[in-house]
Amino acid sequence: MQAIEFNSKSEAFSELSNFYRAPFTLDGKRYETVEHFFQCKKFPGDPVLQEKIRLAKTPVGAKRAGRTKSEHFRPDWEEVKETVMLEGLKAKFGQNPQLAELLRSTGTAMLIEKMPRDSYWGSGPNGCGRNRMGRLLEQVRREL
Repeated sequence: MQAIEFNSKSEAFSELSNFYRAPFTLDGKRYETVEHFFQCKKFPGDPVLQEKIRLAKTPVGAKRAGRTKSEHFRPDWEEVKETVMLEGLKAKFGQNPQLAELLRSTGTAMLIEKMPRDSYWGSGPNGCGRNRMGRLLEQVRREL
């Protein structure tokens, strides 16, 4: 089976990354990247922090702000984070037709987020990570 590796800095398929600017709207709010959306959803009880994250100039800035210690951090985050990610990915590809076409163009290839420092969402340091991002993208691809 063919495999496609990607991340935000890869020459090919960097558009699949959460850091790729592909604006979309969910719940009446515009998000510049999936990363902005994902980090916002950690703090449903803190609209001020959510706005700070949503309006961050970069996805790295949104990710940093999402690491804020707050009493409003979702206690069920570990249980819902994949559902939240999937919601953001569906909006990204559903509202950006050129990106939907790019994702469809990957056919049946295995999608691997090449992230040596992330064994959950990515491939991890030795390539044996859970690659949940790749799996969720494959699910979105099937649904397109």
